[in-house]
Amino acid sequence: MKTAAEVLRSKPYAYVYSVDSEDSLVDGLRIMAEKGVGALVVMSGGRLVGIVSERDYVRKVALADLSVLETKISHIMTRDVISVGPRDSVQHCMELMTERRLRHLPVLAEGELIGLLSIGDLVKDTIAEQANLIRQLEQYIRGEIP
Repeated sequence: MKTAAEVLRSKPYAYVYSVDSEDSLVDGLRIMAEKGVGALVVMSGGRLVGIVSERDYVRKVALADLSVLETKISHIMTRDVISVGPRDSVQHCMELMTERRLRHLPVLAEGELIGLLSIGDLVKDTIAEQANLIRQLEQYIRGEIP
């Protein structure tokens, strides 16, 4: 089974978009829209301090009728960020995301952010692994693999 680090390496782009905790929510939403991402990591002093997603916006701002222009990222971000290490398996990451209802999972190595996995990244990797296994089994059945 692949690890979180291996999935990060296989992504076509490895850039993680971030905002500062004191940035305005509207700035964060603009970045998400421009970059086509559903979440941003929140950094302060080079350290991960939270994560903010489109879901946070909908649940904590739009439904509460708060002002997008006046609301700071720090007001709605998730502070208790659940993360994984680079050696954690894809299966562990998927279980964690399913149990905790997460769509994005930061990957930390020795406390430093090295990437961000989405549920889409993990599903794509799992499908590729299953397709490879099926191909190998078919070759075995045909006697093409000793």
